[in-house]
Amino acid sequence: MAKTKEAAFIGSIDQGTSSTRFIIYDRESRCVGSHQVEFTQHYPQAGWVEHDPMEILESVRVCMAKAVDKASAGGHNVDAALKAIGLTNQRETTLVWSKSTGRPLYNAIVWMDVRTTSICRRLEKEIPGGRTHFVATCGLPISTYFSAMKLIWLMENVDAVREGIKKKDALFGTIDSWLIWNLTGGVKGGLHVTDVSNASRTMLMNLKTLDWDKPTLETLKIPAEILPKIISNSEIIGKITKGWPLVDLPIAGCLGDQHAAMVGQACKKGEAKSTYGTGAFILRNTGEEVVQSTHGLLTTLAFKLGPKAPANYALEGSIAIAGAAVQWLRDSLEIIKSASEIEELASQVDSTGGVYFVPAFNGLFAPWWRDDARGVCIGITGFTSKAHIARAVLESMCFQVMDVLDSMHKDAKGSDKGEFLLRVDGGATVNNLLMQIQADLLGSPVVRPADIETTALGAAYAAGLAVGVWTEEEIFASGEKSKTDTTFRPLLNEELRKKKVGCWFKAVERTFDLADLSI
Repeated sequence: MAKTKEAAFIGSIDQGTSSTRFIIYDRESRCVGSHQVEFTQHYPQAGWVEHDPMEILESVRVCMAKAVDKASAGGHNVDAALKAIGLTNQRETTLVWSKSTGRPLYNAIVWMDVRTTSICRRLEKEIPGGRTHFVATCGLPISTYFSAMKLIWLMENVDAVREGIKKKDALFGTIDSWLIWNLTGGVKGGLHVTDVSNASRTMLMNLKTLDWDKPTLETLKIPAEILPKIISNSEIIGKITKGWPLVDLPIAGCLGDQHAAMVGQACKKGEAKSTYGTGAFILRNTGEEVVQSTHGLLTTLAFKLGPKAPANYALEGSIAIAGAAVQWLRDSLEIIKSASEIEELASQVDSTGGVYFVPAFNGLFAPWWRDDARGVCIGITGFTSKAHIARAVLESMCFQVMDVLDSMHKDAKGSDKGEFLLRVDGGATVNNLLMQIQADLLGSPVVRPADIETTALGAAYAAGLAVGVWTEEEIFASGEKSKTDTTFRPLLNEELRKKKVGCWFKAVERTFDLADLSI
């Protein structure tokens, strides 16, 4: 990909749901140094999930310093040749902080948190059009998933937030805003910004104007002055200030994690990718056209690679629990000791033995949108072993992705041309059995790149584009990358595939209307 032989490196902050990483790439998109830190998940009540924003800041600080040390130890002169950093983050996770003290006014409320269910039900009753009232503007239904609902909860339930807004001392943001504000000075002039992809997940941004939608703010009674400025995904935002590693280095790219993965996978119009992490997220690039789904998907912004660049849009299906179900097997049931053990355990059997597992721990996202759903494991007999359950957990991840892709194909209305390929990435894709099951249940090939951590790479590309390390043509030139890809082709016969899909639908239906069981 190199334009010249001059050394150049780009750093990438990848702030996820359970861990933070900092990766340094060279011009050839190779990692030359990285460091990862896990941070604490807080569960104050059933269905509530929080993060400590100060712990997230510290995880970023540690990762940046140690990744630079590792790259330098490997003989790379990153201090002299690091050109910029990009940033990618868990989307929708919401916090409000004090601009005078720099302290959070409450923990960050994580994207999968469902404490706002009653707020959603109330708004659906009060607002004309109910659940879909805002879809024409922002592409999103009223749901516990999105930042606006979490912000309303904070405004209604946290005295410090209400007081901060009243005194004009409160700032709202998703994790990208929090990190950039701190990296660029914090209380000493930190920049309060967000990018178009993160803003598109709040329910508050107009997809066509790419600005905060005033009628929406008025309807939800959210004050505009607490919102960050919306910028593109690829531009020089500001410089890192004293107190951080890499002082004076430009921050030049920012994208929500799933949008960054689209860039890292070089997804052009009509192409789709699925990222397997805590959840699973499937996006299909619809080009410069805003496509409204009629099959339970979200319309969202894909990316806008520069202030004057055209916006690309996407259809998205989000799955709340994917890799998190494997963590549940490890941490709660203790069936496995590490996540990597699940492939070997599930491989001990050639089927689930009729067991179907639906991980609706906090409801179901796309395409079902049932916050009253709860997890089920059905078809258990005396023959069922932990290997069958492990395999059913892997199948559940793949069935959920299949549900979303079926909806995408319906929304595409025949625009699919040639063989459909699903591009995959994320930590779980190292599991070859999972990838083969995915290909079998889709009846379509699954393509895994050599570098499965495309989220961090996408943020690096955006930053490198802004400072001239790469061109857009180089980023989206997929030919040279495909030589190192691994392709999984379906082996399951179509009759059996359809039978398994039918059984899965039965299992999903069993999850509905179970939220009251916890009473």
